[in-house]
Amino acid sequence: MARDLPALLAALPKAELHVHIEGTLEPEMIFALARRNGVSLPYASVEELRKAYAFTDLQSFLDIYYAGASVLLKEQDFQDMAMAYFERAAADNVVRAEIFFDPQTHTARGVSMETVISGLHGACVQARQRWGISADLILCFLRHLSEEEALATLDAALPWRQHFIGVGLDSSEVGHPPVKFARVFERARALGLHVVAHAGEEGPPEYIWQALDILKAERIDHGVQAVNDPALMQRLAKERIPLTVCPLSNLKLCVFPDLREHNLPALLDAGLCATINSDDPAYFGGYINDNFVQTFAATGMTREHAVQLARNSIEASFAPDAEKDLWLRKIDRLIEEGSG
Repeated sequence: MARDLPALLAALPKAELHVHIEGTLEPEMIFALARRNGVSLPYASVEELRKAYAFTDLQSFLDIYYAGASVLLKEQDFQDMAMAYFERAAADNVVRAEIFFDPQTHTARGVSMETVISGLHGACVQARQRWGISADLILCFLRHLSEEEALATLDAALPWRQHFIGVGLDSSEVGHPPVKFARVFERARALGLHVVAHAGEEGPPEYIWQALDILKAERIDHGVQAVNDPALMQRLAKERIPLTVCPLSNLKLCVFPDLREHNLPALLDAGLCATINSDDPAYFGGYINDNFVQTFAATGMTREHAVQLARNSIEASFAPDAEKDLWLRKIDRLIEEGSG
Protein backbone atom coordinates (compact mmCIF):
# COMPACT_ATOMS: atom_id res chain seq x y z
CA MET A 1 0.00 0.00 0.00
CA ALA A 2 1.40 3.41 -0.97
CA ARG A 3 2.37 5.84 1.76
CA ASP A 4 0.40 9.05 2.05
CA LEU A 5 2.18 12.19 0.88
CA PRO A 6 3.50 13.44 4.27
CA ALA A 7 4.89 9.94 4.97
CA LEU A 8 6.58 9.88 1.56
CA LEU A 9 8.10 13.32 2.17
CA ALA A 10 9.52 12.09 5.47
CA ALA A 11 10.82 8.80 4.05
CA LEU A 12 12.63 10.17 1.01
CA PRO A 13 16.43 10.34 1.34
CA LYS A 14 17.42 13.95 0.75
CA ALA A 15 20.37 16.31 0.71
CA GLU A 16 20.29 19.64 2.52
CA LEU A 17 22.32 22.13 0.51
CA HIS A 18 21.36 25.45 2.12
CA VAL A 19 21.60 25.55 5.89
CA HIS A 20 23.54 28.10 7.93
CA ILE A 21 24.84 26.28 10.96
CA GLU A 22 24.62 29.43 13.09
CA GLY A 23 20.96 29.56 12.08
CA THR A 24 20.30 26.19 13.71
CA LEU A 25 21.06 27.64 17.13
CA GLU A 26 17.81 27.15 19.05
CA PRO A 27 16.94 29.65 21.82
CA GLU A 28 17.34 26.94 24.46
CA MET A 29 20.92 26.27 23.32
CA ILE A 30 21.65 30.00 23.07
CA PHE A 31 20.76 30.36 26.76
CA ALA A 32 22.61 27.17 27.74
CA LEU A 33 25.80 28.32 25.99
CA ALA A 34 25.42 31.82 27.42
CA ARG A 35 25.36 30.32 30.92
CA ARG A 36 28.29 28.02 30.13
CA ASN A 37 30.40 30.86 28.77
CA GLY A 38 29.27 33.70 31.02
CA VAL A 39 27.77 35.70 28.15
CA SER A 40 25.11 38.30 28.93
CA LEU A 41 22.08 38.30 26.61
CA PRO A 42 19.69 41.21 25.92
CA TYR A 43 16.72 38.88 26.51
CA ALA A 44 15.40 37.75 29.89
CA SER A 45 14.16 34.32 28.78
CA VAL A 46 13.82 31.80 25.96
CA GLU A 47 10.24 32.97 25.50
CA GLU A 48 11.26 36.63 25.18
CA LEU A 49 13.89 35.73 22.60
CA ARG A 50 11.39 33.71 20.56
CA LYS A 51 8.98 36.66 20.57
CA ALA A 52 11.70 38.74 18.92
CA TYR A 53 11.52 36.48 15.85
CA ALA A 54 9.00 38.76 14.12
CA PHE A 55 11.08 39.67 11.09
CA THR A 56 10.04 42.17 8.44
CA ASP A 57 12.95 41.55 6.08
CA LEU A 58 16.39 39.98 5.83
CA GLN A 59 18.15 42.70 7.80
CA SER A 60 15.79 42.49 10.78
CA PHE A 61 16.58 38.78 10.98
CA LEU A 62 20.35 39.27 10.64
CA ASP A 63 20.41 41.65 13.60
CA ILE A 64 19.10 38.91 15.92
CA TYR A 65 21.11 36.19 14.14
CA TYR A 66 24.41 37.89 14.93
CA ALA A 67 23.36 38.53 18.52
CA GLY A 68 22.59 34.83 18.98
CA ALA A 69 25.98 33.82 17.59
CA SER A 70 27.70 35.80 20.36
CA VAL A 71 27.43 32.79 22.70
CA LEU A 72 29.72 30.67 20.48
CA LEU A 73 33.21 30.97 21.93
CA LYS A 74 34.85 27.54 22.23
CA GLU A 75 35.43 24.59 19.90
CA GLN A 76 32.96 22.51 21.93
CA ASP A 77 30.26 25.16 21.41
CA PHE A 78 30.53 24.86 17.63
CA GLN A 79 30.57 21.08 17.83
CA ASP A 80 27.54 20.96 20.13
CA MET A 81 25.58 23.32 17.88
CA ALA A 82 26.32 21.25 14.77
CA MET A 83 25.57 17.95 16.49
CA ALA A 84 22.15 19.25 17.53
CA TYR A 85 21.48 20.05 13.86
CA PHE A 86 22.71 16.65 12.66
CA GLU A 87 20.44 14.85 15.12
CA ARG A 88 17.43 16.64 13.62
CA ALA A 89 18.74 16.07 10.08
CA ALA A 90 19.05 12.32 10.71
CA ALA A 91 15.44 12.21 11.91
CA ASP A 92 14.44 13.93 8.63
CA ASN A 93 16.27 11.35 6.48
CA VAL A 94 18.96 13.79 5.41
CA VAL A 95 21.75 11.65 3.95
CA ARG A 96 23.94 14.55 2.83
CA ALA A 97 24.42 17.99 4.42
CA GLU A 98 26.52 20.79 2.96
CA ILE A 99 26.73 23.27 5.78
CA PHE A 100 27.36 26.99 5.49
CA PHE A 101 29.38 28.69 8.22
CA ASP A 102 30.26 32.37 8.67
CA PRO A 103 33.77 32.66 10.15
CA GLN A 104 33.75 36.47 10.04
CA THR A 105 30.85 36.49 12.50
CA HIS A 106 33.16 34.80 14.99
CA THR A 107 36.65 36.06 14.19
CA ALA A 108 35.34 39.63 14.60
CA ARG A 109 34.61 38.68 18.22
CA GLY A 110 38.10 37.28 18.79
CA VAL A 111 37.22 33.62 18.20
CA SER A 112 39.97 31.92 16.20
CA MET A 113 39.44 30.38 12.76
CA GLU A 114 40.82 27.11 14.15
CA THR A 115 38.19 27.06 16.90
CA VAL A 116 35.35 27.52 14.41
CA ILE A 117 36.49 25.05 11.75
CA SER A 118 37.78 22.38 14.13
CA GLY A 119 34.55 22.36 16.12
CA LEU A 120 32.35 22.08 13.03
CA HIS A 121 34.59 19.51 11.35
CA GLY A 122 34.55 17.38 14.48
CA ALA A 123 30.76 17.33 14.31
CA CYS A 124 30.84 16.32 10.61
CA VAL A 125 33.04 13.35 11.50
CA GLN A 126 30.77 12.34 14.37
CA ALA A 127 27.64 12.71 12.22
CA ARG A 128 28.94 10.11 9.77
CA GLN A 129 29.92 7.76 12.58
CA ARG A 130 26.66 8.12 14.52
CA TRP A 131 24.02 8.56 11.81
CA GLY A 132 25.74 7.77 8.51
CA ILE A 133 25.28 11.36 7.32
CA SER A 134 27.74 12.54 4.68
CA ALA A 135 28.62 16.13 5.62
CA ASP A 136 30.96 18.86 4.43
CA LEU A 137 31.50 22.55 5.19
CA ILE A 138 31.17 25.58 2.91
CA LEU A 139 32.84 28.79 4.12
CA CYS A 140 30.68 31.86 3.45
CA PHE A 141 31.77 35.47 3.11
CA LEU A 142 29.62 38.23 4.61
CA ARG A 143 28.69 40.43 1.67
CA HIS A 144 28.01 43.55 3.76
CA LEU A 145 31.75 43.58 4.52
CA SER A 146 34.50 44.38 2.02
CA GLU A 147 36.13 42.06 -0.50
CA GLU A 148 39.47 42.76 1.19
CA GLU A 149 38.05 41.29 4.41
CA ALA A 150 36.76 38.27 2.45
CA LEU A 151 40.21 37.72 0.92
CA ALA A 152 41.80 37.92 4.38
CA THR A 153 39.23 35.44 5.70
CA LEU A 154 39.99 32.97 2.92
CA ASP A 155 43.73 33.25 3.58
CA ALA A 156 43.18 32.75 7.31
CA ALA A 157 41.16 29.59 6.64
CA LEU A 158 43.66 27.94 4.29
CA PRO A 159 45.58 26.05 7.02
CA TRP A 160 42.31 24.09 7.43
CA ARG A 161 41.60 23.84 3.69
CA GLN A 162 41.10 20.06 3.99
CA HIS A 163 38.08 20.66 6.23
CA PHE A 164 35.92 22.70 3.81
CA ILE A 165 34.92 22.00 0.21
CA GLY A 166 33.72 25.36 -1.07
CA VAL A 167 32.92 29.01 -0.53
CA GLY A 168 29.66 30.92 -0.58
CA LEU A 169 28.29 34.43 -0.24
CA ASP A 170 25.61 35.41 2.28
CA SER A 171 24.28 38.17 4.57
CA SER A 172 22.57 41.39 3.37
CA GLU A 173 21.92 41.00 -0.37
CA VAL A 174 20.45 44.30 -1.59
CA GLY A 175 23.18 46.81 -2.38
CA HIS A 176 25.92 44.17 -2.32
CA PRO A 177 25.99 42.59 -5.80
CA PRO A 178 28.07 39.49 -6.50
CA VAL A 179 30.47 41.47 -8.71
CA LYS A 180 31.79 43.05 -5.50
CA PHE A 181 33.48 39.70 -4.74
CA ALA A 182 34.91 38.77 -8.14
CA ARG A 183 38.54 38.50 -7.00
CA VAL A 184 37.99 36.37 -3.90
CA PHE A 185 35.84 33.91 -5.84
CA GLU A 186 38.47 33.74 -8.58
CA ARG A 187 41.05 32.89 -5.93
CA ALA A 188 38.76 30.25 -4.39
CA ARG A 189 38.21 28.58 -7.76
CA ALA A 190 41.97 28.55 -8.37
CA LEU A 191 42.33 26.65 -5.08
CA GLY A 192 39.92 23.99 -6.35
CA LEU A 193 37.06 25.01 -4.09
CA HIS A 194 33.42 24.68 -5.10
CA VAL A 195 31.60 27.99 -5.54
CA VAL A 196 28.00 28.86 -4.58
CA ALA A 197 26.34 32.22 -3.91
CA HIS A 198 23.16 33.68 -2.47
CA ALA A 199 21.41 35.60 -5.24
CA GLY A 200 17.86 36.49 -6.15
CA GLU A 201 16.32 36.22 -2.67
CA GLU A 202 15.55 39.91 -2.19
CA GLY A 203 17.96 41.04 -4.91
CA PRO A 204 17.08 41.27 -8.62
CA PRO A 205 17.64 38.66 -11.36
CA GLU A 206 20.73 40.67 -12.38
CA TYR A 207 22.42 39.39 -9.21
CA ILE A 208 21.86 35.81 -10.39
CA TRP A 209 23.42 36.61 -13.77
CA GLN A 210 26.43 38.10 -11.96
CA ALA A 211 26.76 35.07 -9.68
CA LEU A 212 26.80 32.80 -12.74
CA ASP A 213 28.93 34.86 -15.12
CA ILE A 214 31.34 36.63 -12.77
CA LEU A 215 31.61 34.36 -9.73
CA LYS A 216 31.06 31.18 -11.84
CA ALA A 217 28.69 29.87 -9.16
CA GLU A 218 27.85 26.17 -9.49
CA ARG A 219 24.65 26.62 -7.48
CA ILE A 220 22.42 29.60 -6.75
CA ASP A 221 21.22 29.86 -3.17
CA HIS A 222 17.58 31.01 -3.14
CA GLY A 223 17.19 32.26 -6.73
CA VAL A 224 13.41 32.70 -6.51
CA GLN A 225 13.51 36.07 -8.30
CA ALA A 226 14.63 34.25 -11.46
CA VAL A 227 10.96 33.94 -12.47
CA ASN A 228 11.03 37.64 -13.32
CA ASP A 229 13.53 37.06 -16.16
CA PRO A 230 12.41 34.57 -18.87
CA ALA A 231 15.88 34.39 -20.44
CA LEU A 232 17.41 33.56 -17.06
CA MET A 233 14.79 30.87 -16.45
CA GLN A 234 15.66 29.29 -19.80
CA ARG A 235 19.35 29.32 -18.97
CA LEU A 236 18.88 27.83 -15.49
CA ALA A 237 16.77 25.03 -16.96
CA LYS A 238 19.06 24.34 -19.92
CA GLU A 239 22.24 24.25 -17.83
CA ARG A 240 20.60 22.45 -14.88
CA ILE A 241 21.99 25.02 -12.46
CA PRO A 242 20.58 24.10 -9.05
CA LEU A 243 18.56 26.52 -6.95
CA THR A 244 18.60 25.91 -3.20
CA VAL A 245 15.14 27.22 -2.32
CA CYS A 246 14.10 27.83 1.31
CA PRO A 247 10.28 28.18 1.47
CA LEU A 248 9.72 28.83 5.19
CA SER A 249 12.59 31.32 5.19
CA ASN A 250 11.01 33.12 2.23
CA LEU A 251 7.72 33.27 4.13
CA LYS A 252 9.27 34.46 7.41
CA LEU A 253 11.30 37.19 5.66
CA CYS A 254 8.29 38.36 3.62
CA VAL A 255 9.72 37.37 0.22
CA PHE A 256 6.28 35.80 -0.31
CA PRO A 257 3.23 37.01 1.64
CA ASP A 258 1.73 33.52 1.82
CA LEU A 259 3.21 30.06 1.33
CA ARG A 260 0.40 29.33 -1.13
CA GLU A 261 1.96 31.95 -3.40
CA HIS A 262 5.45 30.45 -3.37
CA ASN A 263 6.85 29.91 -6.86
CA LEU A 264 8.59 26.58 -6.19
CA PRO A 265 6.00 24.64 -8.25
CA ALA A 266 6.55 27.05 -11.15
CA LEU A 267 10.33 26.59 -10.93
CA LEU A 268 9.99 22.80 -11.02
CA ASP A 269 7.41 22.82 -13.80
CA ALA A 270 9.74 25.04 -15.87
CA GLY A 271 12.36 22.29 -15.65
CA LEU A 272 14.68 23.93 -13.14
CA CYS A 273 16.78 21.88 -10.72
CA ALA A 274 15.14 23.37 -7.64
CA THR A 275 15.60 21.90 -4.15
CA ILE A 276 14.02 22.42 -0.71
CA ASN A 277 16.15 23.48 2.26
CA SER A 278 15.74 25.02 5.72
CA ASP A 279 18.17 28.01 5.62
CA ASP A 280 18.08 29.11 9.31
CA PRO A 281 15.61 26.64 10.81
CA ALA A 282 15.84 27.77 14.43
CA TYR A 283 14.65 31.23 13.37
CA PHE A 284 12.28 30.39 10.51
CA GLY A 285 10.05 27.79 12.11
CA GLY A 286 11.11 24.54 10.54
CA TYR A 287 13.81 22.06 9.59
CA ILE A 288 13.89 20.39 6.19
CA ASN A 289 10.90 18.06 6.59
CA ASP A 290 8.85 20.93 8.01
CA ASN A 291 9.68 22.85 4.83
CA PHE A 292 8.59 19.91 2.67
CA VAL A 293 5.35 19.20 4.53
CA GLN A 294 4.18 22.81 4.89
CA THR A 295 5.09 23.78 1.32
CA PHE A 296 3.37 20.76 -0.20
CA ALA A 297 0.26 21.35 1.92
CA ALA A 298 0.13 25.00 0.86
CA THR A 299 0.89 24.65 -2.84
CA GLY A 300 -0.73 21.33 -3.76
CA MET A 301 2.47 19.89 -5.21
CA THR A 302 2.33 16.18 -6.07
CA ARG A 303 4.17 12.97 -5.27
CA GLU A 304 6.03 13.42 -8.56
CA HIS A 305 7.24 16.80 -7.36
CA ALA A 306 8.39 15.18 -4.10
CA VAL A 307 10.49 12.57 -5.86
CA GLN A 308 11.91 15.17 -8.24
CA LEU A 309 12.92 17.44 -5.36
CA ALA A 310 14.67 14.59 -3.54
CA ARG A 311 16.50 13.52 -6.70
CA ASN A 312 17.43 17.12 -7.49
CA SER A 313 18.96 17.57 -4.05
CA ILE A 314 21.17 14.50 -4.42
CA GLU A 315 22.23 15.36 -7.97
CA ALA A 316 22.96 18.99 -7.00
CA SER A 317 25.19 18.02 -4.07
CA PHE A 318 28.97 17.99 -4.17
CA ALA A 319 29.09 14.44 -2.79
CA PRO A 320 31.17 11.78 -4.57
CA ASP A 321 29.37 10.15 -7.49
CA ALA A 322 29.40 6.73 -5.78
CA GLU A 323 27.47 8.16 -2.80
CA LYS A 324 25.02 9.96 -5.09
CA ASP A 325 24.33 6.74 -6.98
CA LEU A 326 23.68 4.90 -3.72
CA TRP A 327 21.14 7.49 -2.54
CA LEU A 328 19.41 7.74 -5.92
CA ARG A 329 18.99 3.95 -5.92
CA LYS A 330 17.45 4.22 -2.44
CA ILE A 331 14.91 6.68 -3.84
CA ASP A 332 14.17 4.32 -6.73
CA ARG A 333 13.68 1.40 -4.34
CA LEU A 334 11.33 3.45 -2.19
CA ILE A 335 9.17 4.16 -5.21
CA GLU A 336 9.34 0.59 -6.54
CA GLU A 337 8.23 -0.81 -3.19
CA GLY A 338 4.96 1.05 -3.63
CA SER A 339 5.83 3.87 -1.28
CA GLY A 340 5.69 6.38 -4.09
